[in-house]
Amino acid sequence: MKTWLSRIDWQLVIPVAVLLAISLTTIFSVSQSFFRSQLFFVVLGVVFFVIFSQVHLRIFEYLAKPIYFVSLLCLFFLLFLGIASRGAIRWLDIAGFRIQFSEVFKPFLVLALAGFLSDKENFSLNTFLKTLGLLVPVAFLIFKQPDLGSALLYVLAAFLTLILYGFPLWWFGIGAGGFLAIIPIFWEFLHQYQKQRVLTFLHLTKDPLGTSYNAIQAIIAVGSGMLIGKGFGQGTQSALRFLPEKHTDFIFATISEDLGFIGGLIVIGAFLFLFYRLYVIFDRTDDTFYKVFIAGAFSLLLVQFFVNIGMNIGVLPIVGIPLPFVSYGGSSLLSNAILLGCLSNIASQVKRKDVLEIR
Repeated sequence: MKTWLSRIDWQLVIPVAVLLAISLTTIFSVSQSFFRSQLFFVVLGVVFFVIFSQVHLRIFEYLAKPIYFVSLLCLFFLLFLGIASRGAIRWLDIAGFRIQFSEVFKPFLVLALAGFLSDKENFSLNTFLKTLGLLVPVAFLIFKQPDLGSALLYVLAAFLTLILYGFPLWWFGIGAGGFLAIIPIFWEFLHQYQKQRVLTFLHLTKDPLGTSYNAIQAIIAVGSGMLIGKGFGQGTQSALRFLPEKHTDFIFATISEDLGFIGGLIVIGAFLFLFYRLYVIFDRTDDTFYKVFIAGAFSLLLVQFFVNIGMNIGVLPIVGIPLPFVSYGGSSLLSNAILLGCLSNIASQVKRKDVLEIR
């Protein structure tokens, strides 16, 4: 029992426990049905967290290529076998559970990326281009679902991971310049509702009862909470259903209305503590595989955190990215639980190595 507990990094667990407590309480105030479903996935997530905090992660380093190709095949066949909902094919029913593959595959694709880069001993242009070549089909298949938000999440998180890995910054500058040059072409491939989201962000007050409605209601909810909030379930925007997707994309707005500035600050503070802990673990390990995985996990969580809260306060377009450990959704929760279990696993190994060095 002591050995099992020693492999858990409680400095990672505590901020996540705070986020889960706020999430479950907020979801309960929205819907008891959603609460029961989310509580089930929290319990299941704990099981997955414990499993991945105990396994030997080196197995995944050697299985990097199979993991990558299996992920690609699943994303490809999902386009033909998946369940259509709201004009998108992102889910598949497995044993009575609806799974979103683009969410579940996140930790495994980070493991695959870490395994690929751990074999490389240089920061050559060839390695950089090969890594981008691995990213393109993943982002394309997710974009085709269509899921622009998740596709952008993978791209941004991968780029940030490669920057942390050590590739020259000016390469990314050239890549950004090339992307800006093809924006007119990329624009033509977007669906009409995706174009509308961008235009709405640029002209927020142009159509307050139509395309701008979601963003405006989220901003009102955040502001109306003021310092201490109105209390769980007492917010007018969420309780009276002015605020759409109040338990998923806009749960931060719901929390801010219910618990005010203090509640929003607690959520942000928990994330900042989590990010700081990941930085400490990253700084203490010299293993390339572990470093790349930590950088990838950090990047995934940071981009989701930044984009989701940016959506809720009106500084970024609405792209449908959940807030990790907080937004309602079983696939996202299980994905992040696996990610956290792997990180805790690495942290325990780093801790043991520090103890051995001291002795």
